[in-house]
Parts: sequence; structure tokens; C-alpha cells
Amino acid sequence: MIRFITRRLLISVPILLVGSFLCFFMVAGAGNPVAELRAKPGVTEAQVRALEVSLGLDQPIIVRYWTWLVNFLRGDWGQSIALGQAKVDIFDSVMRGLWVTARLVIGAEVLAIVFGVAVGVLAAVKQYSIFDYIATSSAFLMFSMPVVCVAVILKTYGIQFNNLLESLGMDRWLTTVSPAEGGFSGGFGDWLFSYTGTYLLPTLTLTLISFAAYSRFQRASMLETLNSDYVRTARAKGISQRRVIFRHAFRNAMIPVTTLFSLNAAVLFSGAIITETVFGWKGMGNLLVQSVRTFDPNMLMGWLMVTAALVVVFNLVADLMYGILDPRIRLA
Repeated sequence: MIRFITRRLLISVPILLVGSFLCFFMVAGAGNPVAELRAKPGVTEAQVRALEVSLGLDQPIIVRYWTWLVNFLRGDWGQSIALGQAKVDIFDSVMRGLWVTARLVIGAEVLAIVFGVAVGVLAAVKQYSIFDYIATSSAFLMFSMPVVCVAVILKTYGIQFNNLLESLGMDRWLTTVSPAEGGFSGGFGDWLFSYTGTYLLPTLTLTLISFAAYSRFQRASMLETLNSDYVRTARAKGISQRRVIFRHAFRNAMIPVTTLFSLNAAVLFSGAIITETVFGWKGMGNLLVQSVRTFDPNMLMGWLMVTAALVVVFNLVADLMYGILDPRIRLA
């Protein structure tokens, strides 16, 4: 297993290098970050040229990429060069955004996997039952609704619920804006009240969308596994239904869901853009939107490299899970 992990990590290095060069080439070709400075009154061409030289924009793209790569590997990700904004450290901004997104995504993914897998297994075992029809209809409903619709609906009902609480003389509970910086204050009761009220709506939004995918994948995979030869053989030997489902069928049926998890988690950690925008969270999604809007190449490259690393990490996690779920993969 150690050799397998080492080999995968070594393979990931050239992949990340090639990906970083392609991303740098596309970002550099998207435009000049100081171009709009020329349109400002009182700015001379000499000032624009001096800024381009200070940013290294006068050098060939290969030289610029090599300079960026060496600094990046040293831990110097550069500073934001967005015009009209204070210079901020790229590394600090990206890590801060990643931490905000992680607090939102981890809870949503755990809930979606637990409930999605449980509902998918039960729907497959009780195929064509009332529970199966309800689970299938709910999943298709979530599939058909865009994330922005789910987020806006939950936010609207959250505001109405807060208004109801206020009319009853109680404090507003559900927070529809970003969490307070520095954490929540007060005793445990106040902390729990603020924490659940802040995280409930955005977490529920991501959970509902991811739940639909997990439950459908798990149901389809479980049905295929239950109809396989080795499961029929286990039943013919007189093994109990519970042991057939959880000992023989469930582990193999989890392999497609593991693949879905690796892809879905990497995408969400790179920024749940719509959910973060609706609820005002300043995570990775907000960071990407601001970087594109102000055309900040250094910030974009920091976001892209962290996203690429997350994809590699979650694919490695998926490969390790394959070996745990199916020993044949580990032996191969």
C-alpha cells in the first residue's frame, strides 16, 4: 500500500506541472491585467509600462511561468495585483477561502453520503415498493432543480421563519449571510444556537443536491450487485438476507459511489459558487468570482493549483477506498 501511494504521488507531480503550465498559459493569454489602467485619466503610458515591467509582463511567457513556478514551490504565491484594491497575500487568501468552504462542504458531504447511501440501499432491497417510489421521485426532483433554485427557496423560507420567530418575541435563528469572523461567542447554548442557524441553510442546500446523486448511484449499483451470480450463490447456501446484503453485496456496490464522491468532493471544495453567492459566504467560490471579475492572474493561479491538488488528493482517496472495499483491486 505504501508503494502504491508513493507511485500515485510521483505520477501526480508531472500531471500537476503540465496542468499548471496550461493554466498559466490560458490565464496569461486571457488579457493584460493593467490594460484598463490606460483608460484612466491622468495615467501616462510610461506609468503603465513601468507597472508592466514591475509585474514581469514584459517577459516571454516561459520566463514568467518559470519565475512563478519557482516562487510557488518556495511558498511565495505572490500578491494580488487587482487594480484599485489593497495588495493581499495570495496564500493567505486562498487558505482562508478554503477553510471557509471546507467548514461548509464537509458537513454537507457527510450528511449526503450517509443518507444517500442508506436510502439507495433500502430502495434497492425494497425495489418497486412505496419507499422506492418516494425515494426515486425525491431524487429526480432534486436532480431537476438547479442549485440556485434550491438555495433561493431555502433562503426565502428561512427569512420567513425568522420573521415568524420575531413576531413571537423570539430571536431570529437562521442566518442568511456569511458566518461571523472570529467564530461564535457566548456560552455553549449561544454557540450552538448561532452555529446551527448559520450552517443549516447552505449545508442543507448542498446536502439535498448531493443526496440525489448518491442515492440514485447507490440504488443502481446495489440492484446490479444483488442480481450477480455470487450473491445468488450466497443465498442458495442459506446465508441470512442481512449478511448477504451487507457482507457480500454492499461493499462491491459502494465502488461506483466512491468514484462519485471523489469527483463531487473535489468540485465542492474548489468552491460551491452558487451556494456561497446566495448565502454570502466568502469561500473558494467567492474567491474565484472576484478573481475573474477583477482579472487577478496571481489569485486565479493560486485557486487553480489548490483545485488541481484537491482533485489529485480525492482521486488518491478513492483509489485507497477501492482497495478496502474490494481486496482483488488491492492484490492487483
